[in-house]
Amino acid sequence: MLHIDPNDHYRSGTSRIHRLDPRIKILGALAFILTATLLPPGAWVSYGLLLIAAIVVAQATGLGWGFALKRSFVALPFALAAITLPFTIKGQTIAHLGPLALSAEGSIRFLSILIKSWLSVQLALLLTATTPFHAVLWGMRELRIPRVLISIVGFMYRYLFVLGDEALRLMRARAARAATGEGKSGGSLLWRGRVAGGMVGNLTLRAFERSERIYDAMVARGFQGEIKTLTPPALTIADTNPLVGWVTFLGMCLLIGFVF
Repeated sequence: MLHIDPNDHYRSGTSRIHRLDPRIKILGALAFILTATLLPPGAWVSYGLLLIAAIVVAQATGLGWGFALKRSFVALPFALAAITLPFTIKGQTIAHLGPLALSAEGSIRFLSILIKSWLSVQLALLLTATTPFHAVLWGMRELRIPRVLISIVGFMYRYLFVLGDEALRLMRARAARAATGEGKSGGSLLWRGRVAGGMVGNLTLRAFERSERIYDAMVARGFQGEIKTLTPPALTIADTNPLVGWVTFLGMCLLIGFVF
């Protein structure tokens, strides 16, 4: 049976990274991703420095250098959307694949996008692994991100697991009503598609009904479009100093990327 845990990304700990203010961690992760995005194609030295920085941060969290490194490979299939670049960007031809010419410039740009995506996902994983989701939302709110956007993200995350629970109920009901004998069970591919479509439609109707009941319950408890939080703690030098050093390092990586 599938188990759905809304806290499966967070790893509790007592490291210095865990204790940092959520606003600092969000700004640090965004600065890292922005730096990786702005680096020019082929800035291998800067890419290496960013990878070392990600590994050092992972070690500092107590999760180990392989925690985010292994999980970040999930981004690679999405980066394959740029697989056409080696064949569409003109430049020095290094190989031929049938009628297609593989250019050095296009290959460098494709590899750069692949590495940038991989590095960015690592920091995003470390952010979610060391910060509870409610603290991430609180940090976004304190950074003056539009409240509507924060509410959408918060409700989407929370009720994704509600939808998952409804889907499990539908699958359990289908299994209880489907007898299986010897040999292949079920019908044709068209029949299976019809059954899956019916389950998706049923899940959609259940989601609408559940959302109405949840909203009525929230309004009855005083919800006015925004989730209230306690007074935020003030930032201290112990929080801001790591951010200053982090931004300085990222600025050095940018400088190296453009100069070398």
